[in-house]
Amino acid sequence: RCYRSLLLASFPPDLKLKVYLRVADQEKDPLFWNTWAQRTLKNALTLQKLNQNTAKNLILFLGDGMGIPTVTAARILKGQLSRQSGEETQLEMDKFPFVALSKTYNTNAQVADSAGTATAYLCGVKANEGTVGVSAAAVRSQCNTTQGNEVTSILRWAKEAGKSVGIVTTTRVNHATPSAAYAHCVDRDWYSDGEMPAEAVQAGCKDIARQLFENIPNIDVIMGGGRKYMFPKNQSDVEYPGEKKHFGTRIDRRNLVEEWNNRMKNKNANYVWNKKELLSLNPNSVDYLLGLFEPGDLPYDLERNNETDPSLTEMVEVAIKILKKNPSGFYLLVEGGRIDHGHHEGKAKQALHEAVEMDRAIGHAGLMTSIYDTMTVVTADHSHMFNFGGYTPRGNTIFGLAPMLSDVDQKPFTAILYGNGPGFKVVNGLRENNITWSLAWENNYKAQSAVPLSMETHGGEDVAVFAKGPMAHLLHGVHEQNYIPHVMAYAACIGQNRDHCMSSSGASSLSAALPSLTALLTVIRLFC
Repeated sequence: RCYRSLLLASFPPDLKLKVYLRVADQEKDPLFWNTWAQRTLKNALTLQKLNQNTAKNLILFLGDGMGIPTVTAARILKGQLSRQSGEETQLEMDKFPFVALSKTYNTNAQVADSAGTATAYLCGVKANEGTVGVSAAAVRSQCNTTQGNEVTSILRWAKEAGKSVGIVTTTRVNHATPSAAYAHCVDRDWYSDGEMPAEAVQAGCKDIARQLFENIPNIDVIMGGGRKYMFPKNQSDVEYPGEKKHFGTRIDRRNLVEEWNNRMKNKNANYVWNKKELLSLNPNSVDYLLGLFEPGDLPYDLERNNETDPSLTEMVEVAIKILKKNPSGFYLLVEGGRIDHGHHEGKAKQALHEAVEMDRAIGHAGLMTSIYDTMTVVTADHSHMFNFGGYTPRGNTIFGLAPMLSDVDQKPFTAILYGNGPGFKVVNGLRENNITWSLAWENNYKAQSAVPLSMETHGGEDVAVFAKGPMAHLLHGVHEQNYIPHVMAYAACIGQNRDHCMSSSGASSLSAALPSLTALLTVIRLFC
């Protein structure tokens, strides 16, 4: 009792309502847990009636770096933001009926990067780290290994099947994850020709920004950051005209946004660069949308300017409203890309708030679509060296301290820790001793790490795959990551997976015709 009083007294005032150290009375009654389990059991039994409809729409939510520890911590944070203890909270992805594990390794890497993994879950082919939209026969940074090794993505398969397609990300639109949807590049860092070696440009390799507009010229919706890669070198940015770091980077002097506007001027197309312009659009009169809201990546959600920068949820809402007008349906790739960046910087609070925002977008997309004709998959490309522990009590703020001092150096430590990264700090040869609740609660606090690195690394363990809608039951057990787009294509009858749709549709036509055929034979029998 004394410890709990001291613990509460040590919390910053704004945290006290977010911490629950007393077990709720209902949880002391076995009936509470038994009733909950029985209700869950009844829901599980309904899953025997599998949804085998054809998926008109496909949505893939990709939490970059969203390993299972991140999912759990984000769940707790979501609950604590609503002044609950957090552990019992449900994320929107938690409500999906089918869950699998995905093996994330690249063909040449035990611990994967975001480019090789994107090629797997978008193109259906495992690849080398650092490469996008090419097979493992392509070698990173070697331009001459590109041609002949290109692989196409499910976004292209959907477009070729007549569906509308979209990309929404909180990173640059030519970053690793989105680029695998449209580009074929042996180096994920070739954002524009300004980042490419001269010999690669001379050999005919194209930068990723250029491929965004040339490979699949009529992508219906593109939203994210990356403005500077679309404009001539040293051209000032519309939002930050005096900041050289945001100036254009293109050595070929092309203005890709202007070229897009000229090409799409008769197609109900709009280019926007801020939240006001985005939300002033009438989606019913927009068929094509290009939204570039920052020169680089979008800001972290905790630091977002609510007046100028749209949230991921707001971008997803506009995207779905535009895409769903197509009677043939749509494919939408949504990336919560800055989860990854927060972890790399050791800033767990930034990363987890990004994950909560992506979960909010997942819930909103669910309200705008139907499980009867929309397959939705939520997964990650890889994990991180992130975890939390330390025997924290129920309801302990996810950004708080463990309830004991180390029995080795007698110093406090936070529940959240990284295996490596920039949070490593030694003072006079010893671990720092100034960790407090207030310090650990700061937005940009870098959690302690075991090994010093300027940037924290990815983790190599499997990641979760959550699925709902038509054919979602095909995501089960443990799978190779490249299995994901094959399942989604099968559900929608696109790409390589069309034969079963033709046969089932033929069978349906026959069964529908049987009653009429029987009636006709009966009439013939009566009159003959």
